[in-house]
Amino acid sequence: MKIDWDRRTCARRGHVTYAPDEAALRERLRAETGLGEAWRCLRCGDFALGDPHGFGPAAEAPLVPRGKVLRDLFILRFLAVERAVRGVFIVLVAVAVWKFSNSQDAVRRLFDEYLDVLRPVFRHFHYDLDHSPVVGTIQKTFGYKHSTLVLVAALLLLYALIEIVEAVGLWYAKRWAEYLTVVATAAFLPLEIYELTEHVSALKIATLVLNILAVLYIALAKRLFGLRGGHRAFEAERRSASLLEVEESAGVMV
Repeated sequence: MKIDWDRRTCARRGHVTYAPDEAALRERLRAETGLGEAWRCLRCGDFALGDPHGFGPAAEAPLVPRGKVLRDLFILRFLAVERAVRGVFIVLVAVAVWKFSNSQDAVRRLFDEYLDVLRPVFRHFHYDLDHSPVVGTIQKTFGYKHSTLVLVAALLLLYALIEIVEAVGLWYAKRWAEYLTVVATAAFLPLEIYELTEHVSALKIATLVLNILAVLYIALAKRLFGLRGGHRAFEAERRSASLLEVEESAGVMV
């Protein structure tokens, strides 16, 4: 089923109307009804009763996203939410690593105590905890230096900051954020592929696929790095979708 992004957004946020100073264009956007004056919405094109939300020269009218541009904005905001959630999760991991670095010996003693209690329980189910990969990984972290763990926590915080900055920029459809997202995500793809060679999991595969699709989509849809005509073609596409541009062109053709 095809989604009408324009009407869907207007139903949630309300219509956006504007009265241009140009008389011919103004008449194309205005209508008299039995209930009073109505103006065409710059997003969905339907007439809405009441005074316009703004007025002035057509060149100063707000550029309201509609059609394909509005759909792209919805996808960008989905990616923004995904990056915000990931950023918050990485911050929590960084805090956990930092706290662990400050109480490494206490955590090790607590882990060994629980391991002694759980060892016979797991042995009853024919599982040897002493040869468990998970237990081995945890025990290996106890051998890391305090400075190493602090460095890991700092790098995780830096990574989280990049994710959160991406999220904010993508939410507001900033072009610099689109470039940052493509470059940063592409830079981590080799690491994600390497991790898959070490251990395959559904979560890792899903994350890798999502990141590859995000890089390709943003780079092509937003015409980054000169692709598909670059920034000039992207701005022309945005303006060609504007209701005022469509109506002004139609008026000239008539």
